[in-house]
Amino acid sequence: MLHKTRGIALKTTDYSETSVIAQVFTEKFGLQSYLIQGAKKPKARIKLNLLQPLHLLDMVVYHKPGSIMQRVSELRHQPIFQSIPYDIAKSSIAIFLNEMLYKSIRQSGADEALFDFLFYAIEVLDQQEGGMANFHLCFLLRLTRFLGFYPDTTRAQSADYFDLKNGCYTLDLPPHTWVLQQPYTSFWISLLECHFNDLEKIVIPVVDRSVLLDKLIAYYQLHLEGFGQIKSYAVLKELFR
Repeated sequence: MLHKTRGIALKTTDYSETSVIAQVFTEKFGLQSYLIQGAKKPKARIKLNLLQPLHLLDMVVYHKPGSIMQRVSELRHQPIFQSIPYDIAKSSIAIFLNEMLYKSIRQSGADEALFDFLFYAIEVLDQQEGGMANFHLCFLLRLTRFLGFYPDTTRAQSADYFDLKNGCYTLDLPPHTWVLQQPYTSFWISLLECHFNDLEKIVIPVVDRSVLLDKLIAYYQLHLEGFGQIKSYAVLKELFR
């Protein structure tokens, strides 16, 4: 049966000399694997460049419940990116966030709230003109709300420590090394409270931003089993040094 759905491209894997398997997070069905036959042929009906990291898609798909592999009837970019493929900073952020998402999203069922957040945030990244150095930090912190480990900020105004392991602000230094201290706890709450369009107003020194990114990745590793290492991290860190 044919269905229309929006999608977010995450990853492609070679399947044969001419075909690929595309991992796409869809609005209607969650994370799905699609066999794209002939995608590597010069005159392919569905070309590989449609499936680049975080590209936003309009899709017509065949969906068979319980099947590990689905098929695509039609696929196109919607909207078409205006800047991400041509801006080195934005494309590097997209590759990094794509890897983080691929390791974080595991549900095969629909999650429209998560999908709407991702679709909106990716559109903002494409349209954004300032605050790029802080975008990925804000994005990842906000994403935790949908993944089940959004920081507990109840004591944020009075506590000097953030316990990464337990996901909360605390008055006392935790008995382990997974902790944020000042000034990082203040930066953390500023990023949580800031809208994407106001990110350029948050001034974070380069060295401190690097520490925050280290801690954010550690936060994901602590709360998502088998999360592993992020290969694209080094490129992003070099870009914003």
